[in-house]
Amino acid sequence: MTTDPQTTAWLDQEDAHLAAVIRRARFAVQYVGPGDLPDEPAFGYTIGLFGLGHPELVVAGLGATATHGLLDAVAGEVVGGRSLVPGELLEGAGGRADLVVEQCPNPGEVLLGANRWYRRPPEYSVPALQLTWASPPGCFPWDAGWDGGRSGQPRPGTWTA
Repeated sequence: MTTDPQTTAWLDQEDAHLAAVIRRARFAVQYVGPGDLPDEPAFGYTIGLFGLGHPELVVAGLGATATHGLLDAVAGEVVGGRSLVPGELLEGAGGRADLVVEQCPNPGEVLLGANRWYRRPPEYSVPALQLTWASPPGCFPWDAGWDGGRSGQPRPGTWTA
C-alpha cells in the first residue's frame, strides 16, 4: 500500500504522539465516534496493554468522556498489576457502573489502531477484552430489564469498526 507524503507525515506525527502517551502512562485510549449506520456504535479501546502482556480493553456504546474515564480507570488497574479474565465482574467504584469482562472474538475488526501500533495484520490481531457495562438500574444486556434500544451497547463480536 502506497501512501501520499502528506498522509505519511500525518501518520508519523500521530505515531510520535502515541509513543509519548504510552511512554508516560503505559497505555493510550483511542476513541471512535459512531458511524452512520445503526450497527456502527461509538467505542474506544486501549493501546499499550498488550505490550504489558495483557489483552487490550474495549468498551462500546458510550460517549467520549465516559469511554475515556472508564478505560483510564480499568487500564490503570491493569498497569498496577491486575489481570482481568473473561466472566469477571468488576463492581462499580467511584460512581462507575458495574462491568463484566467478556472476550472480544473479533479484535482484528475493532482494534485497528492497536494493530497498526504493534504492526499486526487483522488475522493476527492483538487480543482484546470487551467491558460490558450495566445500565443505571444495574441491568446487563442479557438481563430482562435491559433497554438495548436506548443504550446502543452491542454484544461482543456483533459489530466492527
